[in-house]
Amino acid sequence: MASSKLVKVILDPKKNWFAALHKKTIENRLRKYGLRYDDLYDPMESLDIKEALGRLPREIVDARNQRLLRAMDLSMKHEYLPKDLQVEREKAERQALGALPLQQRTIP
Repeated sequence: MASSKLVKVILDPKKNWFAALHKKTIENRLRKYGLRYDDLYDPMESLDIKEALGRLPREIVDARNQRLLRAMDLSMKHEYLPKDLQVEREKAERQALGALPLQQRTIP
């Protein structure tokens, strides 16, 4: 019981700076393929993830599937998404989600 709590603390990016650094590194690598960190969750791994994907609107699930297909295609071609498209897609996603642009965010 105590060991599972310890593992959760070690792997939580909010509590462990090394886990946060690892997550940021993974996010930077995924951005090269046009993916988001949440796209790594596999619906076959957990019924909770499968249920969560089932509750999402169809447009969001379709966009996720499209990102995964594009990433697989780019990976097979040994290419990355062009830098200008990486930034444009991130801005478009932020606007669609109603998030503030990166320049306007403040650190508490």
